[in-house]
Parts: sequence; structure tokens; C-alpha cells
Amino acid sequence: MSAPAAPYRGRFAPSPTGPLHLGSLVAALASYLDARAAAGQWLVRIEDVDQTRAVPGAADGILRTLDALGFTWDGPVVMQSGRTELYDAAIEALKMAGQAYDCGCSRAEIAAVATSGNEGPLYPGTCRDGLPPGKQPRSVRLRVPQDTVCCADRIAPRLCQQMASEIGDFVIRRADGYTAYQLAVVVDDADQGISHVVRGADLYTSTPRQRYLQGLLGLPLPAYAHVPLVRGPGGLKLSKQDRARPVDPTAPLPALRYALRFLGQAEPPERTDLAGFWRWAISHWDIGRVPPSTEFACPNPHPTN
Repeated sequence: MSAPAAPYRGRFAPSPTGPLHLGSLVAALASYLDARAAAGQWLVRIEDVDQTRAVPGAADGILRTLDALGFTWDGPVVMQSGRTELYDAAIEALKMAGQAYDCGCSRAEIAAVATSGNEGPLYPGTCRDGLPPGKQPRSVRLRVPQDTVCCADRIAPRLCQQMASEIGDFVIRRADGYTAYQLAVVVDDADQGISHVVRGADLYTSTPRQRYLQGLLGLPLPAYAHVPLVRGPGGLKLSKQDRARPVDPTAPLPALRYALRFLGQAEPPERTDLAGFWRWAISHWDIGRVPPSTEFACPNPHPTN
């Protein structure tokens, strides 16, 4: 007799850098429908570990908009800014195991000698065997292997990354003292018991780094699914920093319908109220219909009907 499947536990984890816009709504809707269709839990976590980017009032605004659109979440909202001790413990464990090390290099010093990787200059390994004379610790880096790390995805193609040649030893604590995203998200997902991660395709190439960290820390491996990005008329990803128009919480159905259509899902009948929309969307959710292309474009990012 096979063991019962583990309970589904998903999450939406926005950064409080501005109001909820359509791109974030698409990710929230996909993660929510995937969780509720599986009779699972759905959590909200505010990723405010980088206080230099947090906009005062943005977190409350995001939560109010989600509530006005009919989202409900399980348990209290978790704020990353209150979890520094968890991140510090993970970093110390990695350093004690020889898997992470102090780095004294500035960005300018790295850029002057580095070759190019997938996401910018590859760290040349200056401090890998200890800080050179005269250098003081600035950041903490993870020591990556020559191995190739592969990740399956429920929407996007399988992704394989050669860690050393494509990414290089990457930062897990920044020079300003803030925990880097890759470390924080791994610790948070494990601590909250997240079994499924449904998020935007902009984080697709981060998955191998997170898988590698999960292995080093002995953490569970959630299933991943990356939904296509909503793009504006110029083809750029919508973002709060670029002042993407926020979702109107007073008129939830146009935005919800548009997001559902963007995700390739069947739409509810025209004369449907908000409660009816959610009943339909949950009961008809099919992740297999989500377009797999990370270049899937949105011709009109500001829905009006």
C-alpha cells in the first residue's frame, strides 16, 4: 500500500516595493488556484528582508488588495524582516561546514577581472581560500561545485545549470548585512512547510541555486512551477519599480478575469459575481493549460473588461 500524498501547502511572497500590479496578480492567482484546487493551504509571506527597497505602507496595501479581490490565506502573514535569526543560523551552519566563506571583494573589483556568467560577472574566487592580506569581510558567499544541477518544472522546461561556469560562488549575505534572496527564500519555504512553489518565470533560473542550498541544508524539496510574465507594450516585465499601474481593488472582476485568461484557463460565464468567479476558477483550474513560454507577452497590461 502506497503512502498517502503529503498535504499541499503553497504560498505567495510579494516584495513590498509598491502596490499589487497585474504581473503580481497573475502569480498570486496561479499559486492560489493551484493550492485550493488541491484542497491545500495557501500562505502569504512579505519578502521585506531588504529594507532598502521596502516602501512604507506597501505591504498593507498589497494585503488589502488581495482581500478586496477575494483571496483568503491560512494563518498569519509572515514578514521576512522578523526572521533574521533563522537566516543567520543557516549561514553559520554553511560556514561551519566549509560550504560558505567571507568575501572582501567589492563589485568594482570583481567586475574588473571577472568573466561573464548567466547573470553578470562570475566571481573569480579571490577569497575562496581565505581573505587576502588587507581585505576585510564584506559579504558571505556560497561555494558552488563543478556539478550540474537540474530542476524539473510543472510548467516550464527542465532546467540544468553548471553551477561553477554559469553562476559562480554567489552571495548569501550581502555587504550591507542583509540576507540575500536565494538563502532567505529557501529557509522560509522549509520553515513554513511549503510543498509547492508557483511563481513568476523571472525566478526560473534561480531554482538550481535554491535546489543546491536545500540539499546542503538538508531541507525538503518543494515542487516548482513558473508562470509566464506579464509584459508591457515595450516587452518589459511589469514591475512596481517601473510604476506599473496597480490593480484596482474596487473593481476586482476585470483584473481577475484578465489574469485567468492570461493563464490559459477557461473563463466563467459573463454574469458571474466575485464568489462565483472563485468557485468556477478553482473547480476548473488546470495547470496543464498554462502557457509554458517565459516570453509569453501581454498585449494590454491594464484590463478594462
